[in-house]
Amino acid sequence: MKNTLSQVDLIREAFHYKSRFEGSTMVFKIDCPVTEDPGFPWLVKDLALLAQTGFKVVIVPGAKEAIDRVLQQHKISSSFNTAEDSGEPVRITDAQAMPFVEMAAFHVATRFMTFLSGSRVDAIIGNFVRARGLGVVNGIDMGHTGAVDKIFKESISRVLDLGAVPILPCIGWSPAGKAYNVPSDEIALAVSSALGANKLFIVSARNGGICGEVKPLPENVETREDGSIVRLTPADTERIISSLVSSSSGTTPPPLLRELRLALSACRAGIDRVHLIDGREEGAMLKELFSNLGVGTMVFTDEYESIKPLRSQDLPDILRIMEPLMKTGILIRRTAEQIQEKRDDYAVFEIDGSVHACGALHDWGEGQGEIAAVASDPLYSGMNLGRRIVGFLIEKARRKGLNRVFVLTTATQDWFEALGFREARLDSLPEKKRLVYDQSRKSKVYALEL
Repeated sequence: MKNTLSQVDLIREAFHYKSRFEGSTMVFKIDCPVTEDPGFPWLVKDLALLAQTGFKVVIVPGAKEAIDRVLQQHKISSSFNTAEDSGEPVRITDAQAMPFVEMAAFHVATRFMTFLSGSRVDAIIGNFVRARGLGVVNGIDMGHTGAVDKIFKESISRVLDLGAVPILPCIGWSPAGKAYNVPSDEIALAVSSALGANKLFIVSARNGGICGEVKPLPENVETREDGSIVRLTPADTERIISSLVSSSSGTTPPPLLRELRLALSACRAGIDRVHLIDGREEGAMLKELFSNLGVGTMVFTDEYESIKPLRSQDLPDILRIMEPLMKTGILIRRTAEQIQEKRDDYAVFEIDGSVHACGALHDWGEGQGEIAAVASDPLYSGMNLGRRIVGFLIEKARRKGLNRVFVLTTATQDWFEALGFREARLDSLPEKKRLVYDQSRKSKVYALEL
């Protein structure tokens, strides 16, 4: 029965996200090793599914490893220079190497087109990027290595409006038709910004999200049971980048550093959400997109989660969350009508527009308030939603000028003690509360002085 309920919750989440983001633009920057993984066809099937169900999908394939192989096969040496702005290594592309760079880049792009065609989704590899040469950097002629000068967003939008998928290889052209090798990260950032994309996915062949690479973690960063980070603010991301730069000083920067720099730049460019996922994990992209917890790490700039007053439309959600606790007697049974009568006392914890916890503060006079009806979705137990709801209600009580908050409990005294509550006498409660105290439940009183 528990598994069935979990599946139902996942289905609800999927429909919630589909209705919320349908028609939105999403850019997928996909590293080259992902295209060589046995699970790559399934990843493209998922991209095709998104395109078929109303999402606007843009693909920016990375080609570094493919370019390395082609140049090596043709015995053409290749070296890198350090970018002045990011510190990332950038390939020096001379005139001899450029035709082979184009060959490798378009070969990778064509693989996406081939598999999308297998799912009956049209794709177009186009000259969507106008580029300019980098010229001389640190005293080194970068040759045919370039930077984004302009994204032809009108052309891309026309392709998207036709229901097709635009694919942008790591090649750009000058107004005179000269081809340049442009870093795919830069193209992904530029096209996300130009199109006003709702999301940028950074799909790598690295373990999903961020797990174990960063120690110590910034304070209050939320993690899953396996230690992976659920989400980061831009400020947290900057702290992690600084930590990685310090630990990798004098060595090759770890791939995670490049991904986080791209994510941070995207947030600063106005992209609300950037997701780091492992493209080798089957269904990772769909799990990240259609569930609140996801499987990767999200860097976000919008109000992803918040505690808000109860609205009438939230009643079915909080009754669903409270039902298991009411059924076992941990919470007293409340009807929708009873909750509606005290609606102003309630607060709900929303994650991405979906309610996953609730609680109430009832003012009984005499400077005392009761914290009640605290419940949270068990699927999100690792996020301490109940604890955060109680913290919010305590602060609300302080703002109201109350001197004390109390709870009545039959089974959760240890949990409230961990929050600083201490056992109190029944006769310490306000008279109005003592008059309605249910003697049959024999609830214990725990209080917190404010």
